[in-house]
Amino acid sequence: MSTPNSTQKDIAMPQLAESLVSATIAKWLKRPGDSVDLYEPICEVITDKVNAEIPSTEEGVMGELLAAEGQEIAVGEIICRIVTGGAEAAPEAPAAAPQAASGSASAAPRPASPSGASAAPQGAPAGGTGGMRARYSPAVQALAAQHGLDPAVIPGSGMGGRVTRKDVLQYLERGGASRAAEPAAPAAQPSPQPAAPAFGQAASFGAPQPPQFAASGPAGYNEVRHSGLHLSENPPLPKIEVEDSGRGRNETYIDVTPIRNTIASRMRQSVLEIPHGWMMIEVDMTNLVKLRNKHKDEFKRKEGVNLTYPAFVIKAVVNAIKDYPIMNSVWAVDKIIVKRDINISLAVGTEDSVMTPVIQKADQKNIAGLAMEIEDLARRTRERTLKLDDMQGGTFTVNNTGSFGSILSQPIINYPQAAQLTFESIVKRPVVINDMVGVRSMANFCLSLDHRILDGLICGRFLQRVKENLEGYSDDTKLY
Repeated sequence: MSTPNSTQKDIAMPQLAESLVSATIAKWLKRPGDSVDLYEPICEVITDKVNAEIPSTEEGVMGELLAAEGQEIAVGEIICRIVTGGAEAAPEAPAAAPQAASGSASAAPRPASPSGASAAPQGAPAGGTGGMRARYSPAVQALAAQHGLDPAVIPGSGMGGRVTRKDVLQYLERGGASRAAEPAAPAAQPSPQPAAPAFGQAASFGAPQPPQFAASGPAGYNEVRHSGLHLSENPPLPKIEVEDSGRGRNETYIDVTPIRNTIASRMRQSVLEIPHGWMMIEVDMTNLVKLRNKHKDEFKRKEGVNLTYPAFVIKAVVNAIKDYPIMNSVWAVDKIIVKRDINISLAVGTEDSVMTPVIQKADQKNIAGLAMEIEDLARRTRERTLKLDDMQGGTFTVNNTGSFGSILSQPIINYPQAAQLTFESIVKRPVVINDMVGVRSMANFCLSLDHRILDGLICGRFLQRVKENLEGYSDDTKLY
């Protein structure tokens, strides 16, 4: 590998955050023999909070990989070596990365999923059929279909040559879209692609879809009735790739990813340590629906982002927390610590996990500012480009479970916070107002609380204040 003029430099796992003691190698972005620029990402890692890219501190050629994909590495431990000063001395055949002892990443191609993973079409690159190369994630399938691409012709950089979303984007940047846009024969009109998921909705494309809602038009017997305002599009269902267990069709194995393992640990810790209480309040959202409908088109043209309901909800929540600051606290055994900054954690679903990026000092932002930050954090969560700083410091969590039609839920508290609020689906239904029946847009707000810190009285008053704030929106409410 090295030459008389070259030097091998060790690259260690950096301290990505003050409390971080280890990270798991998710994927190597560089292989032995690849050229590496200074500060160029060489691998992706998974921490207990977020995915991150490790930049190279040296310029040269990637040498030996000392950590396997899926292996947990302590901060300061050597993960690879980079050859400097002799970049021309690349190896004739790149060496494969070491594999974790658990067998989560096998050197040999894995068989195609029995769940129906796509096989590479005729003419695919050698080694692409029957293994990882021919298995495409829902995100890859959706992106390729959107641009009329065949994933089999896209070079893959993932494990076993698998095509990743980043590979598709790079292929498009190199002009792949223009070549794919020239069909050999007239094709059937493609079905419309689903819009980007709303805040809190899992971004799982390419999965089997529930029955389509009837198109808008005159009412008739074929019209499908639904009540959720968030269900103007069909929520995508998650798609999980599995391996055959070798015991026939009676069972299958699903690998537990590092992110899923972290979620399991955090949920177990929350349930075991926090005595959960639960409350719900009903809110009339009619005025808010009218206010949003009045401004959403102009806001989209002006700011380029959607004016979503969670922006209004979070504004109402932070104003209620100002009145009841004990909601913004954590349990510290011999004391209760009340946080001064109101940092709202957003529960955002991805294909295989739920992340909670944070709006820092949300109480200092107006509705427009909250809408733009929600859009940015949700987009970067789905694109897996969040930074560790985006996940730090949350003091209260808001979750938009109504985005997929839920009307009642009981959230597990985002440890170590004191409470978590879920915003359920807005539903039109008849209600009694001043002894008269009218149709109103109603929504449930569900609160899980840490009963060591909070009691029913204070939480009831807090929910009542949230309700007052939401029902107090009017045509005169300012977005800026």
